[in-house]
Amino acid sequence: MAEKRLGVIMNGVTGRMGTNQHLVRSVLEINKEGGVVLKDGTRVVLDPILVGRNADKVSRLAKAHGVERWTTDLDAALADKKDELFFDAASTQLRAALVKKAITAGKHIYVEKPTADTLEDAQEIYRLAKKAGIKHGVVQDKLYLPGLLKLKMLRQAGFFGRILSCRIDFGYWVFEGDLQPIQRPSWNYRKADGGGIVLDMMPHWRYVVDNVFGNMTGLFCMPVNHIEKRWDEQGQPYKADCDDAAYAILQLEGGAVAQINFDWNVRVRRDDLVTFKIDGTHGSAVAGLVDCWTQERVNTPRPVWNPDTSVATDYFKDWQKMPTVLPPQNAFRIEWEMFIRHLYDGAPFPHGLLEGAKGLQTVELAFKSWAEKRWVEVPKLED
Repeated sequence: MAEKRLGVIMNGVTGRMGTNQHLVRSVLEINKEGGVVLKDGTRVVLDPILVGRNADKVSRLAKAHGVERWTTDLDAALADKKDELFFDAASTQLRAALVKKAITAGKHIYVEKPTADTLEDAQEIYRLAKKAGIKHGVVQDKLYLPGLLKLKMLRQAGFFGRILSCRIDFGYWVFEGDLQPIQRPSWNYRKADGGGIVLDMMPHWRYVVDNVFGNMTGLFCMPVNHIEKRWDEQGQPYKADCDDAAYAILQLEGGAVAQINFDWNVRVRRDDLVTFKIDGTHGSAVAGLVDCWTQERVNTPRPVWNPDTSVATDYFKDWQKMPTVLPPQNAFRIEWEMFIRHLYDGAPFPHGLLEGAKGLQTVELAFKSWAEKRWVEVPKLED
């Protein structure tokens, strides 16, 4: 069977997600299983070169996973004609400038989100990529979580009837760093370093809402800085000066209402670290990362409000768990394989840089709504 080599410049993968999800569980796992099979049977094998600013970190990462190529010289990597794809999972603040350089070098683009730190920059890199005629994509991994795939299938099957409302509840307690070590990097809580939960998570919610619930047409969002003092990786106190929680209400096409609570200061008492719920006239469903539970109209119990007595009602038992037909696959790897088939076979890939720009549009509208204390419309972004 014929093989093709795809040289991939992997920038900024020394971080937790870049290492685990993109390098180990996607790129290296694809190679371990023989590459991505194209329509004609050819297999695409990935040849990564790891790029990072810290030589010690990037060299250790390469050695630990048997990756032969690494460098601290991104310009030299971009100049190498043998490597056709640029991937970036580094700092959001640097991403747009790096993508511009990669486009100028003639590379195809596949990047993490947010694709920039402003809508203007996100739209600019989309237009540059379109003008250059290169293939481009943005990671929108949550769409390929087993739980969300089940929820989307229910909607496509008409299970909900008319959708009335949707909810996303996300978050967990991120330790401040004084009593227990932090489990998120300290830059997440400093505005000057590109921190803040709205910039970090709102791009996720935009593509989830548009693709699973229905297109977003308006919103109001309240960002909050709940905890203003935290301790960094060296145990030093610092001022946490950006939003660490946010509460949003959205209008969707067709009239449905969506609510999103996303919070790094919440203790979990739900089925998963994130749950997605849809209520409709004919049925309801709630999904976590993997599982999904449903309740149909004809099976809906009749709760009776009586605050004067304690009723031992198990509201969970009346929900039916959907079966898992196929073994769950890593969501990041699914999208990597989709993008590679897009590169070689022209297969559909709906997550281009314009979709990434929609995430930044939602971030800016969220802050605008709170600054002006009003509801804002979500206009369609021009192609």
